[in-house]
Order: sequence, then C-alpha cells, then structure tokens
Amino acid sequence: MATISSLGAGSGMDLEGLVKSLMSVEKRPLTQLQNQASAYNAKISSLGKLSSKLSALQTAAKDMKPNVLQSALEKFAKFEASLSKTPSGGEIGTVTAGTGAVAGTYKLDVTQLAQGQKISAGSLGGVTAGTLKITVGSTETDINITDTSAEGIRNAINQAKTGVTATVVNGTSGPTLMLSGEDGAGKAFSLSGIAGLNYNAASNAGDFTRSQAARDAAFTVDGIAASSGSNKVTDVISGVTLNLTGEGQATLSIKQDNNSNLKKALEGFVTAYNDAVSSMSSMGSYNKDSKVAGELQGNDILRNAQQTLSRLVFDTTATTDGATQRLSDIGISFKTTDGKLTLDADKFAAAIDKNPEAVANLAAAVGSAFDTGMDRITGTGGQIQASTEGLRLTVKSLESRQEALTMRLETVEKRYRAQFSALDTLMSNMNSVSSYLAQNLSRLTTS
Repeated sequence: MATISSLGAGSGMDLEGLVKSLMSVEKRPLTQLQNQASAYNAKISSLGKLSSKLSALQTAAKDMKPNVLQSALEKFAKFEASLSKTPSGGEIGTVTAGTGAVAGTYKLDVTQLAQGQKISAGSLGGVTAGTLKITVGSTETDINITDTSAEGIRNAINQAKTGVTATVVNGTSGPTLMLSGEDGAGKAFSLSGIAGLNYNAASNAGDFTRSQAARDAAFTVDGIAASSGSNKVTDVISGVTLNLTGEGQATLSIKQDNNSNLKKALEGFVTAYNDAVSSMSSMGSYNKDSKVAGELQGNDILRNAQQTLSRLVFDTTATTDGATQRLSDIGISFKTTDGKLTLDADKFAAAIDKNPEAVANLAAAVGSAFDTGMDRITGTGGQIQASTEGLRLTVKSLESRQEALTMRLETVEKRYRAQFSALDTLMSNMNSVSSYLAQNLSRLTTS
C-alpha cells in the first residue's frame, strides 16, 4: 500500500485546500461568536469612557458643595489679609487668612516676640559619666552620658530629641557647650543628675550661664492683650495666622473676595459639562454619508445621561431672600448649536455684586443635584455598572461557547483529514493498479 507524505500527494488532488475550504464553512459560527464578543467588549469600553466623563463632571459638581457645617458663601469666600508697615517703616511679620476669617481691620501692637532659653557652660573638666535628666516644662527625659567631652555631651543631648539642642563653640578659652530650647515660656528647661551639668531655669542658678530667657510673644489686638508661646499665632483671631518677626504697631486688614473661588468653581463645572456633552454627542452620532455610527448610538444609558444633564441644568434652582434663581440668571446658559454651556462673565459679575449669597447657594444646589444625578449613573450599583456587569457575563458566556466550539472544530478537522487521507490512499492505489494494467496491456499488444 502506498504511503502518503502529505494530503493530496497520492491522488494529485488539492485535498488540503478542500479541507481548508470545508473548515472555513465550519468556522462561520465561531467567527460570529468572536464578532459578538468583540462588539460587546467595545460597548463595555465605551461605557467606561462615558463613565469617566460623567465622573469628571461629578467631581466638578462636588467642588461646588459646601461641607456639612459650612454655608455656601463660606465655601467660596476667599480672604486676603495684609499687615501695614510700622510708623517707622519696619515690618512686624506676615499674615494669612482662611476658613473662619471675617473681613475687618485691627490694630496690632507687638511688644515682645517669643524666644527660647539659651544657656552655656565652658568648664566641663569635672563632669563624670552618668544619667542626665532634662526637664522641659513638665516632661522629664533621662539621657545616658558616657562620653564626657563637650562633643560627647552634645551628641547625647541631640540624639535624645527633647526639644533642647546642643552645639559646641570653640572659642579662645576652649570649647563651650551651648544649649537652646524652643520658643515660649512653657519650653524653659532645667538639667540635673550630673555634677557640672546642673541648671535650674526657675532660679537661673547652676553650672550654666543664661544668655537668653524663654518667653512668650506679647501683643494686643485693638487694645486686647494676648500672648502666644510661638511667633506663629493661630488661635487669637479666628481664621487668621500671624507670623511675627518684629516688634511695633501695624494695621491688620482682612478683605473678603466672593468672586474668584466661586467663578473658578463654576468655570470648572462648565468645562466638565461641555466635555461630557461633546463625548456623548460623538458616541451617539450617526454619519449618513459614511454610514458609521458612534459606539453607543441608540444606547438607553447614553440617552438617559444626555436627558439627565439637560434636565438638571434647566430644573435646578435655589431660593435666597424669597428670590429663586436658575443658572441662566447668573450668566450660564446653553449655546444654540451644540447643547454646551457658556458663561457670560459680565452677567455673572453683576449677579455676584447684587447678591453673592444667592449665587453661592445656587452653585451649591447645582453641585448637589449633579453629584446625586451622576451617582445614579456612574456610582456603585448605578446604570453603567449594572449594564457593564451584564455585558461581561454575556462575553464570558460567548467565550465559553467559543472554547466548546473550538474543541468540536478540532474533532471535525481530524475527521475530514482522516477521510481525505483514506481517499488519497485509495486513489493512489488505484492509480498504481491502472498504471500496471496499462503497461501489461501494452506488452500483450506488442507480442
């Protein structure tokens, strides 16, 4: 029996091509499943893109919502604080204002800056190893001193990180150990436990010489006396931080800007809204000339999102002092061509000047409405998540069907090859017999 090295070699027929043609027909259902899975994956990707755009809009909306214990106007109010120069032309520090500040003018008179205690000791020859106790306020720290040189004591103190820092100054009389505390009378420190390293801050007595006593900053605000353990003062005037650098008198001014932050927040909202509208328009479009549809053309979720955005812009209102406002009342309106929003700066400025609280309340209402509306679409359990999970289950089912069909096609192809291989062998044998008979008949005829 003839041995076939490749399909069709024995018969001379294109059996390999015939098998491929038959398998091409058999694979049509598999191709359909693959195309369906690809289409569903594309829709999942498009829903993810839609979710991203709407989430960006939700973020912009959240930026317009005040905190629980904050009014809308407090949310957007921006305070600018300044300190005038002293009568002699000097400066007593800098000032910043934030949440809780109130516009106003104050007379600030700084009579004393906060400073830290400084002491020094030049003769350390009699110091022995032992435990040094450093007391800062009511806090005590034990430090083990093994190296009694000025440098060794310095290193041990600095490693303890008590708030007291040590340094060594090498002067003409030899090394001097200098210790410095943090600013404020409450940060005064004492040392005890080792002969030659004792010092009592209260009595200013011991082995060290004090060059500077610890003290608080002292000042008055419109004649009201105040003090601070630090030159950074945060708890005297609500929402105001003072950084004192000098002594003297100055005028502290705090101004409230109701425009900048509010306009910035609304501009961010308009930009995010228009970006979402542009993307949704592209996803839901259909080009009649090229006959190409957008990724989500005709999709219910896309259509609902478009309707939700328009409805929230039209329907969201806020009432302040009996007057109800919409976005159009403060200069935010639809363009006539593409459904995007535009902000009229002049109309917005006029609305702010007339009633800043009303504009802030409207912005907060819009922020809250859009936050809630977008959450229903993009949030956990929202429309996009539910649809995406359903699509993924469908894709998983299609992939399982592809796997099963692929295994069946492998069996079908093996059967085709076995059948055509047998045919090829049969045809090869028949060709051999035919050739043999032809040769013998030719010999008989010649004889």
